[in-house]
Amino acid sequence: MTNDLFISAGDVAKITGMSKPYAYKLIQKLNKELEKKGYCTIRGKVSKKYLEEQFYGM
Repeated sequence: MTNDLFISAGDVAKITGMSKPYAYKLIQKLNKELEKKGYCTIRGKVSKKYLEEQFYGM
């Protein structure tokens, strides 16, 4: 995993310890939240910063 702005489901699964299919669902949920706030999103990826903000202890 590199220090990228956006991370994929595989990286989310490694960071959180969840399965890859559930990581895709989490990315979808987070991207919907970002879209409601007016941000552009990339399907299958999520902002690393936003993921860290949404999880307690990261």
